Amino acid sequence: MKIAVSGKGGVGKTTLSAFLVRWFAEQGRSVLAIDADPDANLAHALGIQNASEITPVSQMRELVAERTESVPGAYGGFFKLNPKVDDLPEKLSVRQGENIRLMVMGGIKKGGTGCVCPESILLKNLVQHLILRRDEVVIMDMEAGIEHLGRGTSKAVDWLITVVEPGQRSIETASRIRELGRDIGLTKIGLVGNKVRNESDRAFLRKVLGGELILGFIPYDDLIIEADLGGRFAEKVSSQTQAGLERIVKNLIEAAEAAGL
Repeated sequence: MKIAVSGKGGVGKTTLSAFLVRWFAEQGRSVLAIDADPDANLAHALGIQNASEITPVSQMRELVAERTESVPGAYGGFFKLNPKVDDLPEKLSVRQGENIRLMVMGGIKKGGTGCVCPESILLKNLVQHLILRRDEVVIMDMEAGIEHLGRGTSKAVDWLITVVEPGQRSIETASRIRELGRDIGLTKIGLVGNKVRNESDRAFLRKVLGGELILGFIPYDDLIIEADLGGRFAEKVSSQTQAGLERIVKNLIEAAEAAGL
């Protein structure tokens, strides 16, 4: 299964991504976790030691130059549009336990973001390989958009999960993400409500997200915030949070089976 998780910054998409990674790994599945958010935090959320020392692929200037046949740090000119990437998951991923490996993509934060440059070409080719060619479960923690996806990979993504919280800005971001996803052919889109305090919040999200597939809700939980502050996986959460997360996975799998995945 290939799953992309997106949403407005701070809504809890990294927390959900980390839970999905750990859940599939505990079922004995080989999982490749991809941090595709320029503000990378998935390694911390998974509790990986020395997470701050991981260099994002986009910042590996010599590697980018070698694979794209470009000049490090230079923009413009000619470079290779189909660089070799099939060996990079084994070379660049960080292993956690027996079943989890993590790759940190990083982003293009310089001026001209969104343009065709060696870094973006390498990242997009790498994502295409991970989605289309790899056999393991792939969980991709994305930024508030679908920057790393394209029409060539969208059909192979089993689910785009958008995390929302009770709030207008989060809802607006989720709507834009869904529109962008549908523009490139993503049809299996689900939503998860996070930081839900009570039934009033649930009712609000059901109302504003009417007609969309809601996979479940995650309650507001101080234990998740404490784990995040400590840079560790939220092993201990409230019983309500655990039940909510398990329900999301159950609904996700049932929806996948119904779609013939």
